[in-house]
Amino acid sequence: MAAPIRVLVIDDSAVVRQVVSEVLGRAPGIEIIATASDPLFALAKMKQQWPDVITLDVEMPRMDGITFLRRIMAERPTPVVICSTLTAKGAETTLQALAAGAVAVITKPKLGLKDFLHDAADDLVAAVRAAARANLRALIATPAPRGDADAGAAPARPPTAMAETTDRLIALGTSTGGTQALEAVLTRLPRTTPGIVVVQHMPARFTAMFAQRLDQICAVNVREARGGERVLAGEVLIAPGGRHMSVRRSGAQYVVEVRDGPPVNRHRPSVDVLFRSVAQCAGGNALGVLMTGMGDDGARGLKAMRDAGARTIAQDEASCVVFGMPKEAIRLGAAERIVPLARIADELGR
Repeated sequence: MAAPIRVLVIDDSAVVRQVVSEVLGRAPGIEIIATASDPLFALAKMKQQWPDVITLDVEMPRMDGITFLRRIMAERPTPVVICSTLTAKGAETTLQALAAGAVAVITKPKLGLKDFLHDAADDLVAAVRAAARANLRALIATPAPRGDADAGAAPARPPTAMAETTDRLIALGTSTGGTQALEAVLTRLPRTTPGIVVVQHMPARFTAMFAQRLDQICAVNVREARGGERVLAGEVLIAPGGRHMSVRRSGAQYVVEVRDGPPVNRHRPSVDVLFRSVAQCAGGNALGVLMTGMGDDGARGLKAMRDAGARTIAQDEASCVVFGMPKEAIRLGAAERIVPLARIADELGR
């Protein structure tokens, strides 16, 4: 039998430590080796036994989670799953943690932790198992945005958005490891890039903060979709967490729709929902890209896009943090090309 996944739980709340330990401890193949109320206590315990995966709160006394995460990733890279309370402040901090190398995010409620045992148990267990298999080299090697000194860098953003409607459309889908992957791609795109629609598996509130962060560092405009917006060249619309996003044709224009609905492939938003809508309304005028993530969401949607005449790309295994979604797409014959992360932006430019 395979050795169990050794997990260290770090949270300043004793109740959270207990609940997370109970959820993970009941799962086959997972062993809780220690808990700690802050990173300094955790570091002392890690000297005795190093974990395979760490679950980490971000706002803690003595040393915050981001400082701890950066230290771990610099000294001895270890998969980290963020367990964060769903607040605007927490969302910003959690996005910083993802940028620093965390693999995934699980939201914990302020109240009703007992319900958390039932509602989020499967997600937490799946995240820990995916983290244990994560390719940390891909996280650490994520291409940094090119600076102004680089002749190939995206031009500075003009003061107003482009007004032209494009009849071309790019659809991106990603999950675990996707925040870093999307940043690596979007920061390299010029304002002339066709309109982009994105599904990143992420809870509500996090997507708005994530879009704002990208908007500050990209030449293209990036924002969370509200529904009813036209898809314009030089603009990126990210599906809001907790809601599905699709695309429809309105005359010669593409428009996004945002709606509630049951999870698809256990996700809301779902990449399959977006990709299938793009296949139906855009066909050969679209390009689909499925990037790093666990599970198979988006694989069948990408196949539908290819069958409808769209160009399709799957991220390669070596550059994925988790080679789940792209692997399934490749297995289905959905990917026309298999491309490393560092070259995806160039492929979009083509």
